[in-house]
Amino acid sequence: MYNVSDKKRIVIKLGTSTIAHKTGRLNIRRMERLVKVMSDLHNSGKELILVSSGAVGLGMSKLGIAERPKDTIARQACAAVGQCELMYIYDKMFGEYNINVAQILLTKYTIDSPRKNNISNTFRKLLESNVIPIVNENDTVAIDELELDIGENDTLAAYVGKFTRADLLIILSDIDGLFDGDPRTNPDAKLIREVHTIDDSILSLAGEAGTSLGSGGMVTKLNAANLCFESGVDMAILNGRQPNVLYDFFDGKEVGTVFCKQD
Repeated sequence: MYNVSDKKRIVIKLGTSTIAHKTGRLNIRRMERLVKVMSDLHNSGKELILVSSGAVGLGMSKLGIAERPKDTIARQACAAVGQCELMYIYDKMFGEYNINVAQILLTKYTIDSPRKNNISNTFRKLLESNVIPIVNENDTVAIDELELDIGENDTLAAYVGKFTRADLLIILSDIDGLFDGDPRTNPDAKLIREVHTIDDSILSLAGEAGTSLGSGGMVTKLNAANLCFESGVDMAILNGRQPNVLYDFFDGKEVGTVFCKQD
């Protein structure tokens, strides 16, 4: 059984489908529960770093746009509007538990450049100051996530885990984990509890892309897991629609799918 008790520095990735309704508007009840559980984990001594999607979806909602725009400029505008809303909500909700948050917007160019050392130093100082960094792609200046699907947030979270030397990346999604078949069409599909290598048999289970609001899917999660394997960071996929699953996970219960190398 996977031992999570010694994991202190945790990156938690929140997908759009986890924090928003299908309308793109914020799922307030779920967000409040997620923030409460994460605040409790923070108070227990965990060093949390959040990678949060949702800016484009929230921006669409604020601008009265029903369908995700197809052109990059319109999606960048939605991201610019939605990012303000997203950080306002996180600041307000975490503030109720006397926890400070900070915004960090990244692009793959800064991650791949010598400036990544400055980024690492910023994360280190924030964590030392008991602050929860909240990370997103800087969609208003970087088009990789919006246009090419290179910089989507599952991969971004894996990179954040790497250069912050995290112990564990948790991806909160709208599914219980990785199954040996498609649970939407196969009622006999079984949840895979642990994965120790990303090979062709695992990749074949990826299925299709994510929701209309998000840009991810199991393919991007397996890509993130592969990056985590390369950098020595464990990873787990949990169902973020049930925020208490984080308690279950850290209590050692068998939930979700864990990606970890065998000793």
